[in-house]
Amino acid sequence: MNGKWNVGAVLLDMDGTLLDTEKVYFESLVAALTAGGFADDAVTLCHAMVGLPGPACEAMLLDRYGADFPLADINRAFLVNRDRLMEAGLPLKSGTLELLDALAAAACPMAIVTSSSRRSAERNLSLGGIRARFDTVLTLDDVTRGKPSPDLYLLAATRLGLAPQACIAVEDSNHGVAASHAAGAITIMVPDMTPPTEETRAKCAAVLPDLNAVLAMLRERGEFGRRL
Repeated sequence: MNGKWNVGAVLLDMDGTLLDTEKVYFESLVAALTAGGFADDAVTLCHAMVGLPGPACEAMLLDRYGADFPLADINRAFLVNRDRLMEAGLPLKSGTLELLDALAAAACPMAIVTSSSRRSAERNLSLGGIRARFDTVLTLDDVTRGKPSPDLYLLAATRLGLAPQACIAVEDSNHGVAASHAAGAITIMVPDMTPPTEETRAKCAAVLPDLNAVLAMLRERGEFGRRL
């Protein structure tokens, strides 16, 4: 994509994009599966879950291990592991505050677009110290289908009164990119746990190393009412 972007809003994924939570989720689930006797391909399976909503991850576990898989027990162990790792707070990804500060100073509308539940989103944004920065938070509870369906991004654009094509979406996962691209948003990927596939790269306006690079690109190419 060449030239300037006529940006009306920036739509931000949460886990793995603004908050360094994906590693917490990954380590928590791998530990739960290992302790439960399912260590054989736990790492590979958990990598495939990055960016998917919880119900989709549970379906993958049942598909892999069968109907007798002790899902409730694994979920309980996962939550214990997750809460222990989050006791000290939730770190932000590099460049999060700089990006959010710049968008606020430019009076650029922004929204959280996450496949997490409302409860998880509220908890994680609060633990990360950034909940108060967002008037609009869209979660899995707001749609029938989570990512990679475009529904969350389409709803976010509607809530902000914009066409999806006037929105920049910032994502960290292949599934997230699939969702924002299908909605028609200009998509920037900052990979976290998993690298982009070639198919994912083709859907992105850019694949960047961190949010500082995202801010630099928006300053260079974004047409805002006020400069970032």
